[in-house]
Amino acid sequence: MRFSRPPNGFLPFRGALDAFVRSGHTIRGRIFLAFVMLSTITALLGGYAAFGIMTTGALVDKTYDRSLMSINYARAAAADLASLQATVARARLAGEEEERQRLEKRIEALTQSFEEDLEIAVDRAQSDRAAREAAAAKDAVSHWLAARREFGPDRQTLDVWQALDAHAAVAEQHIDLFINFTAGDGFSYKQTARAVVARDVWLSIAATLIAILLSGIVALLLSRQIVRPVADASTVASRIAAGELDVTVPEGGDDEFGVLLRAMARMRDNIAAMMREEVSQRRSAQGLLADAVQGSTEAIVVVDAAGRIVLANERAAAALGFKATEAGRHHLAEATGSAVADSLLAMPGTGVATAETRSADGRWLRISRSPTRDGGFVAVCTDVSLLKEQEDQLKRGNSQLDAALSNMLQGLCLYDAEGGLLVSNRRFADMLGIDAASLRPGMSLRDIAGLVEAASGDDGRAFNLLMEQQALLQRGSSGSLCCPIRTDCIVSVRQQPTAEGGWIATYEDVTLRYEAEARIITMARRDTLTGLANRMVFGERLEEASAHLGEGVGFATLCLDLDRFKEVNDTLGHPVGDNLLRSVADRLQGCLRDTDLVARLGGDEFAIVQSGPQVRADAIVLAKRLIAAFQSPFVLDGHIVTVGLSIGISLAPEHGTSPEKLLKSADLALYRAKANGRGGWCFFDEEMDLELRKRRALESDLKQAVRNDEFELVFQPIVKLDRQRIACCEALLRWRHPVRGYVSPAEFVPLAEETGLIGEIGEWVLHRACAEAATWPSGIGVAVNVSPAQFKNAAVVRAVKAALAASGLPSNRLELEITESVLLTDNMATLATLHTLKRIGVRVAMDDFGTGFSSLSYLQSFPFDKIKIDQSFVRNLELTGNARLIVRSVIGLGRSLGITTTAEGIETEAQLEQLRLEGCEEGQGYLFSRPVPSARIRELVATLGRNAA
Repeated sequence: MRFSRPPNGFLPFRGALDAFVRSGHTIRGRIFLAFVMLSTITALLGGYAAFGIMTTGALVDKTYDRSLMSINYARAAAADLASLQATVARARLAGEEEERQRLEKRIEALTQSFEEDLEIAVDRAQSDRAAREAAAAKDAVSHWLAARREFGPDRQTLDVWQALDAHAAVAEQHIDLFINFTAGDGFSYKQTARAVVARDVWLSIAATLIAILLSGIVALLLSRQIVRPVADASTVASRIAAGELDVTVPEGGDDEFGVLLRAMARMRDNIAAMMREEVSQRRSAQGLLADAVQGSTEAIVVVDAAGRIVLANERAAAALGFKATEAGRHHLAEATGSAVADSLLAMPGTGVATAETRSADGRWLRISRSPTRDGGFVAVCTDVSLLKEQEDQLKRGNSQLDAALSNMLQGLCLYDAEGGLLVSNRRFADMLGIDAASLRPGMSLRDIAGLVEAASGDDGRAFNLLMEQQALLQRGSSGSLCCPIRTDCIVSVRQQPTAEGGWIATYEDVTLRYEAEARIITMARRDTLTGLANRMVFGERLEEASAHLGEGVGFATLCLDLDRFKEVNDTLGHPVGDNLLRSVADRLQGCLRDTDLVARLGGDEFAIVQSGPQVRADAIVLAKRLIAAFQSPFVLDGHIVTVGLSIGISLAPEHGTSPEKLLKSADLALYRAKANGRGGWCFFDEEMDLELRKRRALESDLKQAVRNDEFELVFQPIVKLDRQRIACCEALLRWRHPVRGYVSPAEFVPLAEETGLIGEIGEWVLHRACAEAATWPSGIGVAVNVSPAQFKNAAVVRAVKAALAASGLPSNRLELEITESVLLTDNMATLATLHTLKRIGVRVAMDDFGTGFSSLSYLQSFPFDKIKIDQSFVRNLELTGNARLIVRSVIGLGRSLGITTTAEGIETEAQLEQLRLEGCEEGQGYLFSRPVPSARIRELVATLGRNAA
């Protein structure tokens, strides 16, 4: 093989490159030579690049080592100089000798550090001018230190300080110049380095371009020696593969391409001989095949590897849309649009495949494809419309049956006349605890019972159920069974024969039904929280005990109520309260005999029925035992809770015979026990019934008082103690009954809170107090006590807004007094209501401060404007030191929190003087004035003003 002539552009390199390439007489030798040339070019380029990187690295190292390091050490020397100046100043001002010696050592260390940093900076400097400035700076520091020693430590005159500052300023100036010169030198060196790097970059780009050009020349020469022979051989091979067996094969040289071309010539001749023989055999076979295909009742088509239809009978030709005589002249792709052709063309791969399709006339066709040895295939098309319709009907029936069986809530088994299993669903297998896959058609009931026995182990209840079914079958009767097959499952079985002689059984899980019935019975007679008997069972027991009164056996009815239970709910939450009630129930049960009954009537109310011959004595013993049992605290969720027990007792027949009368009498006795101080017990007597009637009469009169406007307000001044000036007046409610006369607030206010009338009364007080205060001098406010009931649903906010709007009183003149019980009701909601009132501008005061158990904690949760010291502490100021300490602590607490403190119940000058000494800001009591009508407020203003003067 000879090399072709390269283009004229490569003539300068022709001689050298041709000699280099012709050093090899084979293709492998030529490729090796080309590899050597390209490797040489790459090595030269890589070496130059490595040299450039090393040069750049040296520039970077030099830049950092000389310029940047010199600047850093120069700045360090400047910092040392600044520290040296500060230390020298401190040494001159130091009064003690020991301190001065310590600072002198510090000066020596800083001087040495300054000189070392300056020497390193000079060593790395790149110019003489920087070195000169560094030397000058060092000399200036030396002169400065010498001057300091010359002046001595005791001369502190202004001229000495100015002289020292002048020396220090010279050193600072030289240091600054040294830093500037070093930075300038570094910048100049950076510019030089950047120029060198830029030059190396351009040289690297040029070298890379030259290397690319040389590589291209080598590749072009090599391709001219290899590509053309390869193209000639590829052309010949392609033409032979396409069937051109008369192609002329060019002569080759002595290399590999020559050997390849000569082999291709021999292959061409051999293929031509084999094809002539194969054509002869194929023609004979095709004749036989055509006869068989034409006589088939199915559509048959033969397609070669090129997709041409080789053979098709009449049925196939009709399905493809061709005439039988013309089908062999078409490609299969020309029949696109027919169901058969589309299915064949859509089949993946070339192997065996089957597809079903629907023709345009609605018939279902099953098309099977089998490959032939020449790469084509034979397709057989069969009309399966009837079979398809039967299959669809069967599938629909089976699908519907499977869906019905799978979604049944009951288990189902269907057996034939011989007792063999026909059908079962999964629900049956799940219910009996066996694998659904283990149930096979033909199994008998005894076989299934064996599976159940093996799966259930020691629990043979499910096996016994199937054996009972077997017994029913042997008797030849149908029927129903219901029994538990597991601890958590009760099954109801219904078994009946079928018309074909077999039988069917359905299995229903009735566990929930039985459990629901049991729960309904239990819930109807038991308290859901404590498990005790409920009110209905308690009433039945009372009825039963009353029925046996004629037999000489009496009984006692005890009503029990927990003391301080509401505090537990309010402070620790309802979950803890529920746990407490359950623990109380257990403790009550432990105090009773087997013949006694305890029931929970609701909330924290319990009741006991106790029967026996010694009714009163037994009741006393039981009451004492119950009171003693509640002396020990309860431990609930990490909380130690102490509650007491109050007990009211009625006896039958002494106090009545009807359950209603006995329960009412015991409840009245309980009310008396709680009124006597709680934690005790009390028997019923007739006076209690009289008190109840009086209470109901008072409640009725109270409702009439709201409607008849029988209430009135009086006001007690609250005085500023420093100037004895009225700051505010507290509104106090009075009830003037037309028959009873004046009724004490301590008597009717608790009743109003219990009956819910306090809301209406509270709104009336707010409106009347604001209206009266609007007529007073502008500097006097009005204070109104607010009940916890008024904070429900934020009713107090609406009432305050309405009262202020109706009276025109500025909101900052209205003060609401609340007690700790307001916050105990619903802490979060109450705090939200109080913040709303603050936003309106109303002042809020905590009344009776110090008497509760969590007053201090509420001062953290809400910014009160005022705290009122309870009168019990003020009353004891002259008697006990503890009261004085408590008052002092409260006043100090108010002062530190910025809260005004008001002392209630001031009645003597000694109490007033003591409160003034402690720093109390406001006072209230009979010493200043008793509660008076609104019309006398102006008179009190003038009277107190004259007394203060």
